[in-house]
Amino acid sequence: MPPGSFGTLDVRTLKALLEAPERGFLLVNVHVPYEGEIPGTDLGFPYDRVALYAPRLLPERDRPVVVYCRSGAMSRAAVEALVRLGYTRVYDVPGGMRAWKAAGYPLVFEGGKQ
Repeated sequence: MPPGSFGTLDVRTLKALLEAPERGFLLVNVHVPYEGEIPGTDLGFPYDRVALYAPRLLPERDRPVVVYCRSGAMSRAAVEALVRLGYTRVYDVPGGMRAWKAAGYPLVFEGGKQ
């Protein structure tokens, strides 16, 4: 990706990557308030607090980070903030959890319930 940009991943590609033996990326839910998550999510923090949480929770700025929310608006703001902070391998999931569910994939909720 060119400096100062981010990529996108559709939910089918994300699902395949999550099922791969070696993931190599962090999956981050930035939706507030909490409304569930995609199975395999590594971290969650508010989309509007990226500058506060990212340096501490995502110390490697060149590690791939995939970001999603419920519908895509919050994740778009979060990936733009990550790029401004110097993260170089950032990916947005357009449509977020809504697209994930529309593709027939389950969400999980705190405590593991679907």
